[in-house]
Amino acid sequence: MGGVAAVGLGACTQSKFRQYYGPRITGIVVNKGEREMFLLHNGQVIEDYKIDLGFAPIGDKFFEGDGRTPEGTYLIDRRNPNSQFHLSLGISYPNALDRAEAARLGKPPGGDIFIHGNTTGFRTGKKDWTWGCIAVSNREMEDVYAMVRNGTPIQINP
Repeated sequence: MGGVAAVGLGACTQSKFRQYYGPRITGIVVNKGEREMFLLHNGQVIEDYKIDLGFAPIGDKFFEGDGRTPEGTYLIDRRNPNSQFHLSLGISYPNALDRAEAARLGKPPGGDIFIHGNTTGFRTGKKDWTWGCIAVSNREMEDVYAMVRNGTPIQINP
């Protein structure tokens, strides 16, 4: 993993909110099969992370509760500084195609898909423990949260 140009706030206290002074993150690529996430600036990898996924990691998300992480192109569309998973960045799932697929199956598409940290109360020590989200360590999430802005595209590949 490359070095992050993030600086913690305050000399005496630890804060989950960090500053980032590096190049603007213009895209995120997630490769589910390799359990990797890349933060990019104009196609160049700035940071890479090992990730955990939904508890049913193979295949695209089709409906609420299937435990899968969606595949496709989305946007980072919201931030939650008070997430029960340390910090989180919302992914714009479901899109129109996702809603149509779920409707064809007669099920709701679900939602609330995030990149987030982990909380020991939820993580069981197993890989791929989320309900469809992308998880990194809390420390890594602090950096990702500082680096990624709303509107950043994210490509989630099989």
